[in-house]
Amino acid sequence: MASSPTVLMRLMASAYSVAHRAGTIVRNVMTGGDLGIVEKCGPSDLQTKADRLVQMSICASLARKFPRLTIIGEEDLPSHDVDEELIEDGQCEEILKKAFPPQYSSIKEEESLLNNIYYFFTGLLDHVTVLIGIAYEGKAIAGVINQPFYNYEAGADAVLGRTIWGVLGLGAFGFQLKEVPAGKHIITTTRSHSSKLVNDCISAMNPDNVVRVGGAGNKIIQLIEGKASAYVFASPGCKKWDTCAPEAILHAVGGKLTDIHGNPFHYNKEVKHMNSAGVLATLRNFEYYASRVPESVKQALVP
Repeated sequence: MASSPTVLMRLMASAYSVAHRAGTIVRNVMTGGDLGIVEKCGPSDLQTKADRLVQMSICASLARKFPRLTIIGEEDLPSHDVDEELIEDGQCEEILKKAFPPQYSSIKEEESLLNNIYYFFTGLLDHVTVLIGIAYEGKAIAGVINQPFYNYEAGADAVLGRTIWGVLGLGAFGFQLKEVPAGKHIITTTRSHSSKLVNDCISAMNPDNVVRVGGAGNKIIQLIEGKASAYVFASPGCKKWDTCAPEAILHAVGGKLTDIHGNPFHYNKEVKHMNSAGVLATLRNFEYYASRVPESVKQALVP
């Protein structure tokens, strides 16, 4: 007789379905034409209707199934009843069939889940990601990345969207793992938050090419699909909800994500949300890139 699914299995199966629903919400907002853009903390920090609806959907859907779960989201939203149309009650049966690592069998609900949607206003639809990350004992152990507009350039009949997921010790699914050819150094970095510090750090690594894209989730996808060899962001600004899900997926396939000093991130619910010492991530050859971070950059970014 098969054993009952563990909390982590059920949580991941639900998070997958919730992320899929979130992707549909994003596409519906885009199709409707009214993005509902408002300023959060100035003109460079914007929030869309999609941001608000997605966070309400994720938080309400998972809180209903896992009432003791600690949920930390990006958007500061008022507490009120959520429209039932935003609630996702399904779960991915494929995930429930996986043999999850035994070390997670005793996880209780009283753990952290961090979520974020990164939404662009410039028509760069392939940069849009919905992230749901799960942390246990301060460590990112599982994550889901939904790309609502994946395959949008394939034509009117194309099926839009995909969902990537992974669990540390189990692996990652929903994509084809590839690596940059040996000897090539391709850096992916911020598209909209560049600075002298960021550029100095990238230059010190002697890249063959620099790929500037939006969203931490999207940058990690560049790594696992062989489009970049390192993700370098020598600047504060990235938050824990930006890195939790991507880190778990990257680590699940043998990669590494740290701050610019090589220190691991901690995802306890009490820690500060800002990743003040930047981000450095690779699928392979982490030490090559870490060794080339200039001391001036390290001194400027205090953990």
